[in-house]
Amino acid sequence: MVRYGELALKSAPVRREFERALRKNIVDHFAVAGTSCRLRSDRGHLYVEADEASAAIRILRRVFGVTSVSEVVEIATERAAIRAAVLALVGGHMKTGVRFAVRARRTGQHDFTSQELAAALGGDILEAFGDRSPKVDLETPELEVFVEVRDTRTYLYTGREPGPGGLPLGVAGRVAALVDGPRGALGAYLLMKRGCHCALLPTGSGRALVDQVLLRFDPHARVGEPVSDLAEAEARLERLADETRADGVVLALAVDDYPAAKARGGERVVFSPTVGFGDEEVDARWLAAARLAG
Repeated sequence: MVRYGELALKSAPVRREFERALRKNIVDHFAVAGTSCRLRSDRGHLYVEADEASAAIRILRRVFGVTSVSEVVEIATERAAIRAAVLALVGGHMKTGVRFAVRARRTGQHDFTSQELAAALGGDILEAFGDRSPKVDLETPELEVFVEVRDTRTYLYTGREPGPGGLPLGVAGRVAALVDGPRGALGAYLLMKRGCHCALLPTGSGRALVDQVLLRFDPHARVGEPVSDLAEAEARLERLADETRADGVVLALAVDDYPAAKARGGERVVFSPTVGFGDEEVDARWLAAARLAG
């Protein structure tokens, strides 16, 4: 189950356009990884069927627009089937004295409420695993069991893996970014997260950041030849922007540097999304992106 929260807030025509872009990007990421998937959707969710769940989750965590991913068990919305599937799902997690909670949500017409379903399933777990003395704890559970009833189908899972969020790659314009270290790399990442295709110009120290992280999020990104002379970097970046028809360039600037950089850029927009970040925040955000890249 793939969630894409921000897209669901758009108007219907924009949402359809963004959902198409997200689906295309997901399929492309699987193809680049040498595998395939099958997609279907409802409002606010995509369902990805793949041969290996763990590999699929690693891929989906690199797709912009995806806010989180869960490996789910899908069953018919029938009380006996839900009970059996929940007990099977939690069996391997039920250590002695475990504190657990059942979180139920539903859409559609049913003869039970979400609260009634959660309470009943909690009772089923207590009864089935009474020899292990589980305890209901809705505030600080060690194990959470999520039950999403969506009309005639129900989805069960025990956790969520975060994705990068943002907007699908390709729904905004094009930019070219100078990747001269974590700050420059994070600037490129943040523009990609807002839907921009980003051509990348690394310095010597930035090449590893491009290869090991940024290209995981966009395997088709144009990468310029690494530049070693920082004095030539902006001129090379402008050429790369011309070649890729970029609307703007991304630079790691201090506040005082922005007016001069804007003057040199002429009509082209200059982005510096990390301008307000201290070094510790840059490092923390970049580390989070690198973890998603896997």
